[in-house]
Amino acid sequence: MTRKTVRIALNGVTGRMGYRQHLVRSLLALREEGGLDLGDGTVLWPEPVLVGRREPALRAIADRHGLEHVSTDLDAVLADDSVEIYFDAQVTSAREEALTKAVAAGKHVYTEKPTASGLEGALTLARLARDAGIRHGVVQDKLFLPGLLKLKRLIDGGFFGRILSVRGEFGYWVFEGDWQSAQRPSWNYRTEDGGGIVTDMFPHWEYVLHELFGRVRTVQALTATHLPDRWDEHGKPYAATADDAAYGVFELDGGAIAQINSSWAVRVHRDELVEFQVDGTEGSAVAGLRGCRIQHRAATPKPVWNPDLPAGERFRDQWQEIPDNEPFDNGFKAQWELFLRHVYTGAPYHWDLLAGARGVQLAELGLRSAAEGRRLDVPEIQL
Repeated sequence: MTRKTVRIALNGVTGRMGYRQHLVRSLLALREEGGLDLGDGTVLWPEPVLVGRREPALRAIADRHGLEHVSTDLDAVLADDSVEIYFDAQVTSAREEALTKAVAAGKHVYTEKPTASGLEGALTLARLARDAGIRHGVVQDKLFLPGLLKLKRLIDGGFFGRILSVRGEFGYWVFEGDWQSAQRPSWNYRTEDGGGIVTDMFPHWEYVLHELFGRVRTVQALTATHLPDRWDEHGKPYAATADDAAYGVFELDGGAIAQINSSWAVRVHRDELVEFQVDGTEGSAVAGLRGCRIQHRAATPKPVWNPDLPAGERFRDQWQEIPDNEPFDNGFKAQWELFLRHVYTGAPYHWDLLAGARGVQLAELGLRSAAEGRRLDVPEIQL
Protein backbone atom coordinates (compact mmCIF):
# COMPACT_ATOMS: atom_id res chain seq x y z
CA MET A 1 0.00 0.00 0.00
CA THR A 2 1.37 3.40 -1.04
CA ARG A 3 0.56 6.45 1.06
CA LYS A 4 0.17 9.71 -0.84
CA THR A 5 0.24 12.89 1.24
CA VAL A 6 -2.22 15.52 0.01
CA ARG A 7 -1.63 19.03 1.28
CA ILE A 8 -4.93 20.90 1.57
CA ALA A 9 -5.13 24.61 2.35
CA LEU A 10 -8.11 25.19 4.67
CA ASN A 11 -9.18 28.83 4.85
CA GLY A 12 -11.72 29.60 7.57
CA VAL A 13 -11.13 26.84 10.13
CA THR A 14 -11.45 29.28 13.04
CA GLY A 15 -15.17 29.40 12.30
CA ARG A 16 -17.56 26.83 13.77
CA MET A 17 -18.40 25.00 10.55
CA GLY A 18 -14.89 25.06 9.13
CA TYR A 19 -13.42 23.75 12.36
CA ARG A 20 -15.96 21.20 13.57
CA GLN A 21 -17.28 19.70 10.35
CA HIS A 22 -14.52 20.12 7.78
CA LEU A 23 -11.33 19.87 9.83
CA VAL A 24 -12.22 17.70 12.83
CA ARG A 25 -15.06 15.51 11.63
CA SER A 26 -13.88 15.14 8.04
CA LEU A 27 -10.15 15.42 7.33
CA LEU A 28 -8.87 14.58 10.81
CA ALA A 29 -11.42 11.76 11.02
CA LEU A 30 -9.99 10.38 7.77
CA ARG A 31 -6.52 10.46 9.32
CA GLU A 32 -7.80 8.60 12.37
CA GLU A 33 -9.04 5.89 9.99
CA GLY A 34 -5.62 5.62 8.40
CA GLY A 35 -6.38 7.77 5.36
CA LEU A 36 -8.67 7.34 2.36
CA ASP A 37 -8.16 4.05 0.51
CA LEU A 38 -8.62 4.67 -3.23
CA GLY A 39 -8.87 0.95 -3.96
CA ASP A 40 -5.87 0.84 -6.28
CA GLY A 41 -3.17 0.35 -3.67
CA THR A 42 -3.04 4.07 -2.82
CA VAL A 43 -4.10 5.67 0.45
CA LEU A 44 -4.59 9.44 0.55
CA TRP A 45 -3.27 11.11 3.68
CA PRO A 46 -4.74 14.62 4.16
CA GLU A 47 -2.20 17.16 5.42
CA PRO A 48 -4.10 20.33 6.43
CA VAL A 49 -2.49 23.74 6.00
CA LEU A 50 -4.50 26.13 8.19
CA VAL A 51 -5.01 29.57 6.66
CA GLY A 52 -6.63 32.64 8.17
CA ARG A 53 -6.19 36.15 9.51
CA ARG A 54 -5.50 35.38 13.20
CA GLU A 55 -2.29 33.44 13.68
CA PRO A 56 -2.76 32.81 17.45
CA ALA A 57 -6.16 31.19 16.78
CA LEU A 58 -4.72 29.10 13.96
CA ARG A 59 -1.75 28.07 16.07
CA ALA A 60 -4.04 27.05 18.94
CA ILE A 61 -6.01 24.75 16.63
CA ALA A 62 -2.83 23.32 15.13
CA ASP A 63 -1.35 22.61 18.58
CA ARG A 64 -4.59 21.03 19.76
CA HIS A 65 -4.55 18.51 16.92
CA GLY A 66 -0.86 18.01 16.32
CA LEU A 67 -0.73 19.88 13.00
CA GLU A 68 2.34 21.67 11.73
CA HIS A 69 1.38 24.20 9.09
CA VAL A 70 -0.40 27.53 9.63
CA SER A 71 -0.26 30.75 7.64
CA THR A 72 -1.84 34.20 7.46
CA ASP A 73 -0.48 34.72 3.93
CA LEU A 74 -2.94 33.20 1.45
CA ASP A 75 -0.90 34.29 -1.57
CA ALA A 76 2.17 32.48 -0.27
CA VAL A 77 0.19 29.31 0.40
CA LEU A 78 -1.30 29.39 -3.10
CA ALA A 79 2.18 29.89 -4.58
CA ASP A 80 3.36 26.70 -2.86
CA ASP A 81 3.36 23.91 -5.45
CA SER A 82 3.09 21.27 -2.74
CA VAL A 83 -0.43 22.50 -1.87
CA GLU A 84 -2.80 20.77 -4.27
CA ILE A 85 -6.28 21.64 -2.97
CA TYR A 86 -7.76 24.87 -1.66
CA PHE A 87 -10.84 24.79 0.58
CA ASP A 88 -12.82 27.88 1.58
CA ALA A 89 -15.08 28.27 4.63
CA GLN A 90 -14.57 32.01 5.15
CA VAL A 91 -17.25 34.63 5.52
CA THR A 92 -19.23 34.93 2.30
CA SER A 93 -17.91 38.36 1.39
CA ALA A 94 -14.29 37.11 1.23
CA ARG A 95 -14.91 33.87 -0.67
CA GLU A 96 -15.13 34.94 -4.30
CA GLU A 97 -11.78 36.73 -4.36
CA ALA A 98 -9.98 33.87 -2.60
CA LEU A 99 -11.46 31.23 -4.90
CA THR A 100 -10.47 33.29 -7.93
CA LYS A 101 -6.89 33.39 -6.69
CA ALA A 102 -6.86 29.67 -6.01
CA VAL A 103 -8.13 28.82 -9.48
CA ALA A 104 -5.55 31.16 -11.04
CA ALA A 105 -2.87 29.33 -9.03
CA GLY A 106 -3.99 26.02 -10.54
CA LYS A 107 -5.32 24.52 -7.32
CA HIS A 108 -8.28 22.18 -7.20
CA VAL A 109 -10.96 23.99 -5.23
CA TYR A 110 -13.62 22.80 -2.81
CA THR A 111 -15.78 25.37 -1.11
CA GLU A 112 -18.66 26.19 1.15
CA LYS A 113 -21.54 28.15 -0.27
CA PRO A 114 -22.61 30.60 -1.46
CA THR A 115 -19.69 30.64 -3.86
CA ALA A 116 -20.04 34.34 -4.65
CA SER A 117 -22.07 37.40 -3.74
CA GLY A 118 -24.01 37.34 -7.03
CA LEU A 119 -24.82 35.09 -9.96
CA GLU A 120 -22.43 36.77 -12.38
CA GLY A 121 -19.52 36.24 -10.00
CA ALA A 122 -20.51 32.62 -9.39
CA LEU A 123 -20.70 31.91 -13.12
CA THR A 124 -17.37 33.64 -13.70
CA LEU A 125 -15.78 31.36 -11.11
CA ALA A 126 -17.25 28.28 -12.77
CA ARG A 127 -15.96 29.39 -16.18
CA LEU A 128 -12.49 30.15 -14.81
CA ALA A 129 -12.34 26.70 -13.21
CA ARG A 130 -13.48 25.02 -16.43
CA ASP A 131 -10.92 26.88 -18.50
CA ALA A 132 -8.16 26.12 -15.98
CA GLY A 133 -8.91 22.40 -16.17
CA ILE A 134 -8.99 21.99 -12.41
CA ARG A 135 -11.34 19.84 -10.32
CA HIS A 136 -13.91 21.83 -8.35
CA GLY A 137 -16.68 21.08 -5.90
CA VAL A 138 -19.20 22.82 -3.67
CA VAL A 139 -20.36 21.55 -0.27
CA GLN A 140 -23.95 20.28 -0.50
CA ASP A 141 -24.00 18.55 2.85
CA LYS A 142 -27.73 18.14 3.40
CA LEU A 143 -27.91 15.58 0.60
CA PHE A 144 -25.82 13.31 2.82
CA LEU A 145 -27.96 13.57 5.94
CA PRO A 146 -29.39 10.19 7.01
CA GLY A 147 -32.94 11.54 6.90
CA LEU A 148 -32.60 12.80 3.33
CA LEU A 149 -30.77 9.65 2.23
CA LYS A 150 -33.77 7.66 3.46
CA LEU A 151 -36.07 10.08 1.64
CA LYS A 152 -34.11 9.58 -1.58
CA ARG A 153 -34.40 5.82 -1.08
CA LEU A 154 -38.19 6.24 -1.02
CA ILE A 155 -38.17 8.44 -4.13
CA ASP A 156 -35.96 6.04 -6.08
CA GLY A 157 -38.24 3.15 -5.08
CA GLY A 158 -41.36 4.90 -6.35
CA PHE A 159 -42.96 5.05 -2.90
CA PHE A 160 -44.71 8.39 -3.40
CA GLY A 161 -46.29 7.82 -6.80
CA ARG A 162 -46.68 11.32 -8.27
CA ILE A 163 -45.15 13.84 -5.87
CA LEU A 164 -47.59 16.66 -5.18
CA SER A 165 -45.88 18.92 -2.68
CA VAL A 166 -42.89 19.45 -0.41
CA ARG A 167 -43.19 21.40 2.84
CA GLY A 168 -40.00 22.41 4.60
CA GLU A 169 -39.53 23.94 8.05
CA PHE A 170 -36.09 25.10 9.10
CA GLY A 171 -34.86 27.26 11.92
CA TYR A 172 -34.47 27.97 15.59
CA TRP A 173 -34.25 30.94 17.94
CA VAL A 174 -30.91 32.72 17.64
CA PHE A 175 -30.52 34.83 20.75
CA GLU A 176 -30.13 38.54 20.22
CA GLY A 177 -26.85 38.62 22.15
CA ASP A 178 -27.82 40.92 25.04
CA TRP A 179 -28.84 38.70 27.94
CA GLN A 180 -27.77 35.44 26.26
CA SER A 181 -24.99 35.11 23.70
CA ALA A 182 -25.99 34.49 20.09
CA GLN A 183 -25.32 31.09 18.50
CA ARG A 184 -24.38 32.64 15.14
CA PRO A 185 -21.81 35.32 14.26
CA SER A 186 -23.02 38.91 14.01
CA TRP A 187 -22.05 39.29 10.35
CA ASN A 188 -24.90 36.89 9.51
CA TYR A 189 -27.30 39.75 10.33
CA ARG A 190 -25.65 42.51 8.30
CA THR A 191 -26.41 42.74 4.59
CA GLU A 192 -23.26 44.78 4.02
CA ASP A 193 -21.16 41.84 5.28
CA GLY A 194 -22.91 39.23 3.15
CA GLY A 195 -25.41 38.16 5.80
CA GLY A 196 -29.06 37.15 5.58
CA ILE A 197 -30.99 33.92 5.78
CA VAL A 198 -31.88 33.94 2.07
CA THR A 199 -28.22 34.17 1.08
CA ASP A 200 -27.38 31.46 3.61
CA MET A 201 -30.22 28.97 3.13
CA PHE A 202 -31.68 29.33 -0.38
CA PRO A 203 -28.53 27.74 -1.89
CA HIS A 204 -29.25 24.73 0.35
CA TRP A 205 -32.88 24.57 -0.74
CA GLU A 206 -31.87 24.78 -4.39
CA TYR A 207 -29.74 21.66 -4.33
CA VAL A 208 -32.13 19.72 -2.06
CA LEU A 209 -35.06 20.45 -4.37
CA HIS A 210 -33.02 20.03 -7.56
CA GLU A 211 -31.45 16.73 -6.59
CA LEU A 212 -34.48 15.09 -4.99
CA PHE A 213 -37.57 16.51 -6.68
CA GLY A 214 -36.70 18.51 -9.80
CA ARG A 215 -35.27 21.81 -10.98
CA VAL A 216 -36.75 24.96 -9.48
CA ARG A 217 -38.75 26.76 -12.19
CA THR A 218 -40.19 29.72 -10.26
CA VAL A 219 -39.69 31.37 -6.88
CA GLN A 220 -41.86 33.66 -4.81
CA ALA A 221 -40.46 34.83 -1.50
CA LEU A 222 -41.33 37.05 1.41
CA THR A 223 -38.53 38.11 3.74
CA ALA A 224 -38.48 39.79 7.13
CA THR A 225 -36.08 41.14 9.70
CA HIS A 226 -38.08 40.14 12.74
CA LEU A 227 -35.38 41.15 15.24
CA PRO A 228 -33.85 44.46 14.11
CA ASP A 229 -31.72 45.00 17.24
CA ARG A 230 -28.88 42.64 18.11
CA TRP A 231 -25.62 42.60 20.09
CA ASP A 232 -22.30 41.43 18.64
CA GLU A 233 -19.58 39.16 20.04
CA HIS A 234 -18.25 42.01 22.21
CA GLY A 235 -21.63 42.95 23.65
CA LYS A 236 -21.96 46.02 21.43
CA PRO A 237 -25.47 46.74 20.02
CA TYR A 238 -25.89 46.93 16.26
CA ALA A 239 -28.71 47.22 13.76
CA ALA A 240 -29.59 43.98 11.98
CA THR A 241 -29.84 44.98 8.33
CA ALA A 242 -30.24 41.49 6.87
CA ASP A 243 -33.29 39.25 6.69
CA ASP A 244 -33.59 36.74 9.52
CA ALA A 245 -36.63 34.92 8.09
CA ALA A 246 -37.78 33.93 4.61
CA TYR A 247 -40.97 32.28 3.43
CA GLY A 248 -40.59 30.77 -0.03
CA VAL A 249 -42.81 29.02 -2.58
CA PHE A 250 -41.11 27.16 -5.42
CA GLU A 251 -42.58 25.51 -8.52
CA LEU A 252 -40.60 22.48 -9.64
CA ASP A 253 -40.16 20.55 -12.86
CA GLY A 254 -42.84 17.86 -12.90
CA GLY A 255 -45.45 20.09 -11.29
CA ALA A 256 -44.72 19.67 -7.58
CA ILE A 257 -44.98 22.73 -5.33
CA ALA A 258 -42.46 23.32 -2.53
CA GLN A 259 -43.01 25.65 0.41
CA ILE A 260 -40.05 26.24 2.72
CA ASN A 261 -39.97 28.47 5.78
CA SER A 262 -36.53 29.51 7.04
CA SER A 263 -36.15 31.47 10.26
CA TRP A 264 -33.65 32.42 12.94
CA ALA A 265 -36.54 33.86 14.96
CA VAL A 266 -38.67 30.77 15.57
CA ARG A 267 -38.89 28.50 18.59
CA VAL A 268 -38.69 24.83 17.67
CA HIS A 269 -41.78 22.68 17.95
CA ARG A 270 -40.78 19.78 15.74
CA ASP A 271 -38.59 16.73 16.16
CA GLU A 272 -35.56 18.17 14.33
CA LEU A 273 -34.22 21.60 13.34
CA VAL A 274 -35.14 20.94 9.73
CA GLU A 275 -37.97 18.76 8.47
CA PHE A 276 -39.43 18.13 5.03
CA GLN A 277 -42.88 16.66 4.49
CA VAL A 278 -43.39 15.11 1.07
CA ASP A 279 -46.90 14.23 -0.07
CA GLY A 280 -47.60 12.03 -3.07
CA THR A 281 -50.53 10.17 -4.56
CA GLU A 282 -49.36 6.86 -3.06
CA GLY A 283 -47.83 7.97 0.22
CA SER A 284 -46.23 10.66 2.36
CA ALA A 285 -43.03 11.02 4.36
CA VAL A 286 -41.54 13.40 6.92
CA ALA A 287 -37.75 13.53 6.88
CA GLY A 288 -35.41 15.37 9.22
CA LEU A 289 -31.68 15.37 9.83
CA ARG A 290 -31.65 11.72 10.86
CA GLY A 291 -35.16 10.26 10.98
CA CYS A 292 -37.76 9.58 8.31
CA ARG A 293 -41.36 8.50 8.88
CA ILE A 294 -43.87 7.34 6.27
CA GLN A 295 -47.58 6.85 5.80
CA HIS A 296 -48.69 4.77 2.84
CA ARG A 297 -51.92 5.34 0.94
CA ALA A 298 -53.34 2.02 2.14
CA ALA A 299 -52.59 2.91 5.77
CA THR A 300 -53.82 6.51 5.67
CA PRO A 301 -56.51 7.16 8.31
CA LYS A 302 -59.66 9.13 7.54
CA PRO A 303 -59.77 11.98 10.08
CA VAL A 304 -63.00 13.93 10.45
CA TRP A 305 -63.00 17.63 11.27
CA ASN A 306 -64.99 18.32 14.42
CA PRO A 307 -64.03 21.44 16.37
CA ASP A 308 -66.57 20.59 19.09
CA LEU A 309 -64.67 17.57 20.37
CA PRO A 310 -61.04 17.03 21.42
CA ALA A 311 -58.91 15.08 18.94
CA GLY A 312 -59.22 11.40 19.67
CA GLU A 313 -56.32 10.34 17.48
CA ARG A 314 -52.58 10.51 18.08
CA PHE A 315 -51.62 11.53 14.58
CA ARG A 316 -47.87 11.04 15.02
CA ASP A 317 -48.45 7.44 16.08
CA GLN A 318 -50.01 6.71 12.68
CA TRP A 319 -46.66 6.98 10.91
CA GLN A 320 -44.01 4.26 10.45
CA GLU A 321 -40.31 4.89 11.09
CA ILE A 322 -37.92 4.01 8.25
CA PRO A 323 -35.02 1.83 9.51
CA ASP A 324 -31.42 2.83 8.92
CA ASN A 325 -30.54 -0.49 7.21
CA GLU A 326 -26.96 0.75 6.86
CA PRO A 327 -24.50 2.87 8.83
CA PHE A 328 -24.43 6.58 7.98
CA ASP A 329 -21.17 8.49 8.17
CA ASN A 330 -20.82 12.21 8.83
CA GLY A 331 -22.27 13.93 5.74
CA PHE A 332 -19.42 16.44 5.39
CA LYS A 333 -16.86 13.64 5.60
CA ALA A 334 -18.76 11.56 3.04
CA GLN A 335 -18.67 14.41 0.55
CA TRP A 336 -15.00 15.11 1.23
CA GLU A 337 -14.27 11.48 0.39
CA LEU A 338 -16.20 11.77 -2.88
CA PHE A 339 -14.39 14.97 -3.83
CA LEU A 340 -10.96 13.52 -3.08
CA ARG A 341 -11.78 10.47 -5.16
CA HIS A 342 -12.90 12.80 -7.94
CA VAL A 343 -9.60 14.69 -7.82
CA TYR A 344 -7.32 11.67 -7.68
CA THR A 345 -9.21 8.96 -9.59
CA GLY A 346 -11.51 10.95 -11.87
CA ALA A 347 -14.59 9.45 -10.22
CA PRO A 348 -17.81 11.23 -11.25
CA TYR A 349 -18.77 14.30 -9.26
CA HIS A 350 -21.47 16.79 -10.30
CA TRP A 351 -21.72 19.06 -7.24
CA ASP A 352 -19.42 21.57 -8.90
CA LEU A 353 -19.17 25.34 -9.20
CA LEU A 354 -22.01 25.39 -11.73
CA ALA A 355 -24.22 23.68 -9.14
CA GLY A 356 -23.03 26.30 -6.68
CA ALA A 357 -24.01 29.04 -9.13
CA ARG A 358 -27.57 27.69 -9.22
CA GLY A 359 -27.76 28.20 -5.47
CA VAL A 360 -26.51 31.77 -5.77
CA GLN A 361 -29.05 32.38 -8.54
CA LEU A 362 -31.95 31.17 -6.39
CA ALA A 363 -30.88 33.35 -3.46
CA GLU A 364 -30.53 36.35 -5.75
CA LEU A 365 -33.96 35.78 -7.29
CA GLY A 366 -35.48 35.12 -3.87
CA LEU A 367 -34.32 38.51 -2.60
CA ARG A 368 -35.52 40.18 -5.79
CA SER A 369 -38.89 38.45 -5.53
CA ALA A 370 -39.31 39.71 -1.97
CA ALA A 371 -38.31 43.25 -2.96
CA GLU A 372 -40.66 43.34 -5.97
CA GLY A 373 -43.51 41.37 -4.40
CA ARG A 374 -43.96 38.97 -7.30
CA ARG A 375 -43.19 35.49 -8.55
CA LEU A 376 -40.10 35.18 -10.74
CA ASP A 377 -38.98 32.59 -13.28
CA VAL A 378 -35.72 30.78 -12.60
CA PRO A 379 -33.89 30.52 -15.94
CA GLU A 380 -31.75 27.46 -16.55
CA ILE A 381 -28.10 28.52 -16.47
CA GLN A 382 -25.21 27.15 -18.50
CA LEU A 383 -21.55 27.96 -18.86
